[in-house]
Amino acid sequence: MKPIHLVPLLVIAGCAGVQVPDNLKPGANESLAQVVPAKGVQIYECRAGKWVFVAPEAELFDRAGKKIGTHYAGPHWELADGSKLVGAVKQRADAPAAGAIPWLLLGAKSVGSEGAFSKVTSIQRVATVGGVAPAGACSQPGTQARIAYTADYYFFTSK
Repeated sequence: MKPIHLVPLLVIAGCAGVQVPDNLKPGANESLAQVVPAKGVQIYECRAGKWVFVAPEAELFDRAGKKIGTHYAGPHWELADGSKLVGAVKQRADAPAAGAIPWLLLGAKSVGSEGAFSKVTSIQRVATVGGVAPAGACSQPGTQARIAYTADYYFFTSK
């Protein structure tokens, strides 16, 4: 019988099927803590004839579909247990799907109570659908556009 050669699987953020660009991978000293699906809107405002990103506004869910928290300006991620993060973009990559907001790698800092998010060191935003700014110029300064999006957020902690 011939030996079977196993091809190493591409382990990307702990989720089979999602191929994350190298620049969005977390540090070698980090491991996946949890995956949190989000559904909400990306808010844009008309400024000087252009749509400018203002903030996200989304609900966070567990894998069973139960709401567990929120994602909002800052950007912040906050769970019902009181743990809260603020993130800062470290890297970005175009989403593979047309019309989807970019995938991101963010550094994270705990700014809330002890809980599920209190040890998180970085976040990936992947598997995005929708959320891009309206096409073309805008003519009413101050007008807001709320564009629906979904994404998966991968939260990493130090090993």
